[in-house]
Amino acid sequence: MPTVWILNHYAQEPGGPGGTRHFALARHLRACGWNACIIAGSVELNTGRQRLARAEHRRLESYDGVQFLWLKVPVYAGNGPGRMANMLVYALRALMPWNLRKLPRPRVIIGSSVHPFAAWAGARLARRHGVPFVFEVRDLWPQTLIDLGRLRDRSLAAQALRLLERHLYRCADRILILMPGATGYIEPLGISPNRIVWLPNGVDIAEFPYHPPSGRRDGVFTMMYFGAHGTANGLENLIRAMAILRERRASPAPVLRLIGDGPMKASLQRLAADMHLDNVRFEDAVPKADIPAMAAQADAFVFNLVASPVFRYGISSNKLFDFMAAGRPVIFSCESVNNPVAEADAGITVPPDRPEHLADAIATIARLTPAERETMGMNARRYVERNHDYRSLAVRLARVLNDISGRAAH
Repeated sequence: MPTVWILNHYAQEPGGPGGTRHFALARHLRACGWNACIIAGSVELNTGRQRLARAEHRRLESYDGVQFLWLKVPVYAGNGPGRMANMLVYALRALMPWNLRKLPRPRVIIGSSVHPFAAWAGARLARRHGVPFVFEVRDLWPQTLIDLGRLRDRSLAAQALRLLERHLYRCADRILILMPGATGYIEPLGISPNRIVWLPNGVDIAEFPYHPPSGRRDGVFTMMYFGAHGTANGLENLIRAMAILRERRASPAPVLRLIGDGPMKASLQRLAADMHLDNVRFEDAVPKADIPAMAAQADAFVFNLVASPVFRYGISSNKLFDFMAAGRPVIFSCESVNNPVAEADAGITVPPDRPEHLADAIATIARLTPAERETMGMNARRYVERNHDYRSLAVRLARVLNDISGRAAH
């Protein structure tokens, strides 16, 4: 069985918090005739957990038949120089032959741009082994950083990243995009649309059993958000919406559970404390396997992103598809070229960064009858079953791998 190497610095093993896109794809690729090995960094994103012992430089582990090679990278805090060093160390160690010697020889190599240095390392390895290179575009570097205000458009760093970005697009045999509108960004750079394939995020429906709403009558309406607490998530908007609802003395009384970690969590906790919000609860991140049972405790979910030009190319969020798979209504507070919630008729859409509109939407969802909310929730679940089940997404990825490797379909 041929092997594909997947370089994703922040890949997550099952059982931990965070997205498991590449594990899910790799697990289902076996049924399509491909073996996948995931090459990742040893420090867990958001939590900062170091997986390797002090004396370890690498570790090869297997999860449900999927091999993970953990490469030692330094622990860091925040988004400053420490994180940049962490990225560069990962890319350099991925290029060291002795770190990869226990992996089967690749037929194709995928480099995933959670940051571009991981994709660059994948391109170099593909050239070294004489195999096709697939560039997976998860974030548009440097455009995402520019649009979020973290990088000046005309800075030397932005120019250098643009050169690296163009190099990766041009040397890739195929370009996988997660955002449906990213073709509009890539094509003007001189890239043929025939080399671009949309492969969004998804959910393992078989691992996400449906739990009907509990129908409890305690007078509390539970809103839930789980996922990263970062700048782009704009969760301050959600906390301010909850303050508005408390002032209105909304009935049923809404409670918000924020589950997860990230660089903005401490400041969000301070904001909620300063506003004396007893209807907002912060909880630790949970393992991916625990999400279905936890999500069943929600009456509805909120998906929130800041207003930013970067979302004009679309979104493909793991947590949004988890929300929808849970079979609950979703409030979509985002301005994006695509809107799965509206497409599925599965909730309410409001503009971003407008807490009063978000408060109105929460109150509206809370006032619906249980049957009306259940209809929205089932619309959501059926949508992800049709469009975002990882089993079918793996089949689409296998077609790409077969095509560029010259291998007959399995």
